[in-house]
Amino acid sequence: MAQFLVRDVEEAVAAELKRRAAEHGRSTEAEHREILREALLAGRKPPKRSFTEVLAAMPDFPGDDDLFDVR
Repeated sequence: MAQFLVRDVEEAVAAELKRRAAEHGRSTEAEHREILREALLAGRKPPKRSFTEVLAAMPDFPGDDDLFDVR
């Protein structure tokens, strides 16, 4: 795993990190990792589903059978 050293962090930021870590029951280091993870990975798009998976996930509705009634 990679390691990072962050220097010159403002006192207010460090205090907020400690407060947030305590609120979540984590160490400040674990909280820092979680903040980085959320910031960097939250915006990623979910993996694309195949057309078959999309169709299979669609619910059945009453009356769908008449869509195929080609009298």
